[in-house]
Amino acid sequence: MKKILMLTAFALAGLAAAQTSTDTSTTQTTDTTQQSTDTTTQTTDTSTTQDTSTTTTTDTSTAGTTTQGATDPSTLSAADNFTRAQEFAVQADVAYPVPFYDRTLWKAAVDSAYYAAQQEAGNRNYQSYLAQLYTKTQWWINAYNTWNRLGDLSDQEKQFASLSAAKLAYIALQRGDRTAALAYVQKGMSWADSASLQAIMKRLQ
Repeated sequence: MKKILMLTAFALAGLAAAQTSTDTSTTQTTDTTQQSTDTTTQTTDTSTTQDTSTTTTTDTSTAGTTTQGATDPSTLSAADNFTRAQEFAVQADVAYPVPFYDRTLWKAAVDSAYYAAQQEAGNRNYQSYLAQLYTKTQWWINAYNTWNRLGDLSDQEKQFASLSAAKLAYIALQRGDRTAALAYVQKGMSWADSASLQAIMKRLQ
């Protein structure tokens, strides 16, 4: 299962490194869990529903690759959507230097994975892959909530989940919400401790 579904630990490390200097510009950061308002552009907590109305920018970096005219994922089976999600993710990894949900191919990958997870809510593989894509595309609140719903996580999943918690803790701290920041740090450490979580905890003491 891990060979098919899990994004590599290398990808996680690259993502964490790429984001070290860009935390303050993250666009997928709304913390609706703590009932506070964030003014970033990615604002939907999709604990139950995916926001497919998010404005996406025109992407011209796909070297001719496009998802325009692609089959509507709502008309496909869960298995087909899961397969398409993986295919789009592979293409997106090649097409873009940094993954974000508003990139055309990444959006297609996430949306297809979301439909697969909704169509077969009891399929843990689909839920885990969706959480990985949320993490990969830096949609931190959705990543955090999806990992949290999965319950028991593998060691690699804990690393992804901990990263999402660290990002949300940093964002909460930046807007002055120390209570939310502390909650995220504590949850993140329960998954997997990291230098980022330790640094934020020191700032909270």
